[in-house]
Amino acid sequence: MNFQRGQSRDEPEINLIALIDVLLVILIFLMVTTSYAKFSELQISLPEAGGKESTSQDKPIQVTVDASEHYAINNQGLVFTGVATMATSLKDAAGKQADPTIVINADAKAPHQSVINVMEAARQAGFGRITFTTQSQPK
Repeated sequence: MNFQRGQSRDEPEINLIALIDVLLVILIFLMVTTSYAKFSELQISLPEAGGKESTSQDKPIQVTVDASEHYAINNQGLVFTGVATMATSLKDAAGKQADPTIVINADAKAPHQSVINVMEAARQAGFGRITFTTQSQPK
């Protein structure tokens, strides 16, 4: 007894329009959230800058850092044993000045950490005015 003799059977089909819509939404989501920045492509050359010289009345404290992490404060060598001892040396070099300008003369090949050590020592000593010595760009 076959009751479906005259009826034709529909073949199942996949709705491609809904599939394409879902794929486009996923593609847009990926394009918006993807970061295209590549840090390896940054081309920087430091230290060179142009600017006006400071007209400060106080005598600045010169802190020199060379490429092999040797420190000097006002051209007097300093054996770096820690940030706290450098802060004490900066206070001694400041004398009676309340907030002298700290001028960091760092070699271009000096490690970043050595410059951060000087900045941290200045912060611990209570000095907030820090500047860097750079070369003028050749014309």
